[in-house]
Amino acid sequence: MPEIEVREVAGRAQMKTFIRLPGQILRDDPNWVEPLHFERAQFFSPKHNPWFTHGEAAFFLAWSEGRAVGRISAQIDRLSPDVDGRVCGLFGALTAEPEQAIVTALLKAAEDWLRARGAGWMRGPYTLNINHEAGLLVDGFDSPPFLLMPHDPSWLGPMVEATGLAKGRDAFAYRLDTSAGLPERPKRLFRQTPPSLHVRPVDLKRWDEEVETIAHIFNESWKGNWGFVPFTREEIDAMAKEMKPLIDPGLTRIAELDGSAVGFIVMMPDINEAIGDFRGRLFPFNILRLIWRLKYGRIRGARVPLMGMLPGLEGLVGSIAPLLLIYSPEERCVERGFRELEFSWILEDNTSVRRLIEMLGAKIVKTYRFYERPLD
Repeated sequence: MPEIEVREVAGRAQMKTFIRLPGQILRDDPNWVEPLHFERAQFFSPKHNPWFTHGEAAFFLAWSEGRAVGRISAQIDRLSPDVDGRVCGLFGALTAEPEQAIVTALLKAAEDWLRARGAGWMRGPYTLNINHEAGLLVDGFDSPPFLLMPHDPSWLGPMVEATGLAKGRDAFAYRLDTSAGLPERPKRLFRQTPPSLHVRPVDLKRWDEEVETIAHIFNESWKGNWGFVPFTREEIDAMAKEMKPLIDPGLTRIAELDGSAVGFIVMMPDINEAIGDFRGRLFPFNILRLIWRLKYGRIRGARVPLMGMLPGLEGLVGSIAPLLLIYSPEERCVERGFRELEFSWILEDNTSVRRLIEMLGAKIVKTYRFYERPLD
């Protein structure tokens, strides 16, 4: 293969190339869904993304014979946990043409950048951290991803592993057929629900306050998990603004015990179904198509990207509250015609959540891998 040169992105034109490159490489993949270019440009911008208040990133393109053939990002997130006392640098946004030399050169560029900033460990892919698009698809290539989930070609994982990166953890996407509603059997447990426990829809009139409640429960419930990074104040504020137009109060619920919030579930329609033919372009006309499809079109799938319970809940409350949260949007799911529900992603060692979801009959449809290695 001709010589490969990896260079850091410089200027708006190269960032445009960086954002659009996956669509060029994967354009013949029938299950690829192009992210909206406008949204990606804002996401990768320090001016618009509050992640940059606690993180630093560099973006790289691999070039061969004058054209871009691959991309990668490298990040230092000051809130990301150390590994064995070493700063853990991150990589993400990895896409390349199917040549081992390209993948190797991209990962080396990320390693060098991270090592120069004091990192002693590398983990990824995270775009840009574990709370964003994360993991590399290693199984389940036969269907499109749900919203905010990655999609990768089958050859990319083996090429990453050939560079010496090893599995850190796997995570799963579970899907549940809801065409006939949710399973009836678990509903028997609801007869034992304590009167002090109930589930309510979010109140959009108090949306900023509701998002703060959700973020607090998320940070408390997941802080012991592998790779956990908390949401910051700035990220909570941005989340409130960005999510509000997409939130259906019938699908996003909060569990309360004696009037205090103890859990939540966020369920969102699979917007990928609505933008699949946009090729990343939102303006000038696709934004009208998107609004119409979200309001009047039939989207058949929904995803649960966020769910959490405060730690320390015991007995019946601890057992029933998660089920109540999952079942509480059922009526609204039927009204909107959802036929498939995805829970993603779930770490392989999160046995309690996996048992709960499997009890409902959900099956693993995709496996995502997080890779890591020391930077000696």
